[in-house]
Amino acid sequence: MSEPPPAPRRPERRDFLIELGTEELPPQALRTLELAFAEQLRARAHQAALRFGEVESFATPRRLAVLLRRLASHQPDQRIVRRGPSLRASFDAAGIPTRAGLAFAHSVGVALDTLGTERDDKGNEYLRFEGLKPGAAAISLLPALVQQSLEALPIPRRMRWGDAETQFVRPVHWLLMLYGSQLVPASILGLHAGTSSFGHRFMAPGPLRITSPGTYERLLQRRGKVLAGFAARSETIRAQVATLAAQLEGRALITEALLEEVTALVEWPVAIAGQFEARFLSLPREVLIAVLQHHQRYFALEDSAGNLLPRFITISNIESPMPELIRAGNERVVRPRLADAEFFWQQDRRLPLAARLSGLAAVTFQAQLGSQAERAARIETLAAAIAASIGADVAASRRAAQLCKCDLLTAMVGEFPELQGIMGRYYALADGEASAVAEAIREHYLPRGAGDALPASALGDALALADKLDTLAGIFAIGQKPSGTRDPFGLRRAAIGILRIVLEHRLELDLAALLEHAASLQPLADAGVSGAQSAVEIYDFLLERLRAQYLERAPEHGGVSTELFDAVLAVRPRSLLDFEARLAALARFIARPEGLSLAAANKRIANILKKSALATSQSVDLERLREEPERALQRALEALRARVLAATTERRYTDALELLATLKPTVDEFFDRVLVNDSDQGLRENRLALLLQLRALFSGIADLSRLPG
Repeated sequence: MSEPPPAPRRPERRDFLIELGTEELPPQALRTLELAFAEQLRARAHQAALRFGEVESFATPRRLAVLLRRLASHQPDQRIVRRGPSLRASFDAAGIPTRAGLAFAHSVGVALDTLGTERDDKGNEYLRFEGLKPGAAAISLLPALVQQSLEALPIPRRMRWGDAETQFVRPVHWLLMLYGSQLVPASILGLHAGTSSFGHRFMAPGPLRITSPGTYERLLQRRGKVLAGFAARSETIRAQVATLAAQLEGRALITEALLEEVTALVEWPVAIAGQFEARFLSLPREVLIAVLQHHQRYFALEDSAGNLLPRFITISNIESPMPELIRAGNERVVRPRLADAEFFWQQDRRLPLAARLSGLAAVTFQAQLGSQAERAARIETLAAAIAASIGADVAASRRAAQLCKCDLLTAMVGEFPELQGIMGRYYALADGEASAVAEAIREHYLPRGAGDALPASALGDALALADKLDTLAGIFAIGQKPSGTRDPFGLRRAAIGILRIVLEHRLELDLAALLEHAASLQPLADAGVSGAQSAVEIYDFLLERLRAQYLERAPEHGGVSTELFDAVLAVRPRSLLDFEARLAALARFIARPEGLSLAAANKRIANILKKSALATSQSVDLERLREEPERALQRALEALRARVLAATTERRYTDALELLATLKPTVDEFFDRVLVNDSDQGLRENRLALLLQLRALFSGIADLSRLPG
């Protein structure tokens, strides 16, 4: 009655290129925007069922581009199979089509006499449609995919330009969209797509017609004087700087952060060396680097002994016929910056660091949390308590805490905020403070970020922990804890810093008590804000960071499942080291057959107890133990209780779980032969009390009912 549907089309494959030309993009966000644009477009093409090969991305100060290799020309055709009404309902006794049959044919877009039939298991026949739904052409889908990808970019603030309502991170000047050699008709961000790009603003400012996506990068480099690939441009800069530094008999200080920022500032990098007066080398090393790297985006140089040289390397964005003019200009710019730093250094040392203590009272830390002087007092109290717990010098911790914020009032830190703590150390040493105190002042900001060094001294640990705990307690107290990506006070960074210091330095601290102490010191504690509740919230916040770290690890490197983590978290250990010990023991235990069985038993016990109205009393009436399995379980518990509790108290959790593992056959026998919910209320309550005792013994380590089993 019908012919088979045609075979699905085999789509062509061509490269697709999208380039957005803009005014200078924010350098610190450029790499993030590039990678996000590529990922968003990749994900949306995948969701649209458009097959493609490799994804390449490009980014310069004036452009974002993505290249999808071998993008299918259309979505796959979809084979459609639909069952219609029965033949009896589709045709009357004379064989004339009924309304039902005609309606089905119309719904699938074919004539009734072209439809096939199919028979079900009972022998009833039905109309059947089988055909192909052509996939949409890629060229018709791409404009929307690009628009959606741009709208999803992580741009905190978008700007408008001209009279239009269009918004983007920076004004957009051109739009290039090519599928193979074919223009993709589109209107995005107020621009119609074209086939032209633009080269370097000064060396090749005219339009460059792109005939195919595959020629884009090569053509921009050869005719446009633009290295479009971010990674390739970064490696070019690295190589140029290293080569030039070697020619100057030095080694360049190339940090990844500086290299990424410089890469984001240029399209055609050219390394040029400059120099400054040797007298500035008397400044602290960090000051020189702050001026050269952070403010001028220069690469500092050092000799083979690690001493800074009076030289620097800058990256020009133009290949000038007179590079000496660029060199002279950069030397002219850096000289007053260094002279300012020299002046600040000399002026700051005229006043002892301790003399600035009183001035902290006039510097607000946060409107609801008081001044920096009040904060320093809170840090002093906490640091002294922590120092006493970890064997550090309590008196030195108090002195370091008093001085740790004083450099905020120095001219140097006012000009170079990134040097806070660092300059405090230098000024403390110049004032004759103990070296341990000076080092702790520097270390109390550590770690400043992911992968950063930790404090090297116990005094530094105490001060760094006190500082971070006060920040968490204060900001939680005023209800400004992080939400989503918003974390203006860096609380996630502070939390991770606390975890790293405590766990990597193996500090035995009562975290719960410290959090309660820190919360009680906040000025809002006197205004009805619950310090205890705040401490609970901070504990959960810290442990969520710890959970993420464990879940990211592979099992062979200590990674655990979220169920294992939750089982330990449920008993809320007061020490992070204790938490780790419980988790490690539980991970080993659950890998054993007895572990899985007892986890299942604990889950069963938890469900039984949840449904019962039994009070929390755990007393068992021995006279009411009628069955031998329940008497055996009670005897086993009595025999093990003291040894399990001793092992748990001494944090020998593996030993405790080994002992509890011996209960498996007794517990299995109990559940196989004893009816817990007996109709006799006395027997029922006695058996529930027995289960409460069993669960309590396990709960001294973790809540095994949260484990799968």
